[in-house]
Amino acid sequence: MTKFYPPKFKEQQFHCVHCGVFSAQYWGGFQYRSQGSFLTHPKLDYCECLHCSAWSIWYEGRMLVPAVASVPPPHEDFPEAPKVDYDEARDIVGRSPKAAAALLRLSLQKLMRELGEKGVNINDDIKSLVAKGVPDFVQQALDYCRVVGNNAVHPGEIVIDDTPEVALALFEMLNVIVEVRVAIPKRIRAQYDELPEAARKAIEKRDAKPA
Repeated sequence: MTKFYPPKFKEQQFHCVHCGVFSAQYWGGFQYRSQGSFLTHPKLDYCECLHCSAWSIWYEGRMLVPAVASVPPPHEDFPEAPKVDYDEARDIVGRSPKAAAALLRLSLQKLMRELGEKGVNINDDIKSLVAKGVPDFVQQALDYCRVVGNNAVHPGEIVIDDTPEVALALFEMLNVIVEVRVAIPKRIRAQYDELPEAARKAIEKRDAKPA
């Protein structure tokens, strides 16, 4: 999973919100005519991705168009059902971190089903994964998403609207979970399937349970 460089005002390169490519960016200002002269708007800027040529529009240093926040896109191996909620959360997190956190908790619940759990009670699902030997850091990422997302629905000690960076961390946590539990096994399985059939059968025979 590559490092994500979010769009920042007047940065010369970052991951484009349109094409997702880490690319150089060109910044320019908007001009308007006033009393016969052309002036540059002091608060309005545009940014053009030099890879895809798409624009984003910024006002007072904040991106207005597109409305998507500066958070990482879903992992390329993110399952489709939870990915829908992830993308919706990404669209609204800039306006409502609390609503985004609640959507990401729903995304986590759907992701649990993709990981072979029931997807009804997230706490029980995490307990089941821990019993199956999930690494500690994955358990911590799962519980982070569970607690913060639940707090968005049932407020507790974390005030998500006041600390939006807490909600932003949820996106990274979910991508880490997908990387470890979905993407890595998928890559290993693909490489294993490239082994000669005779070698794979010998491994299966070695690991077969006694009759």
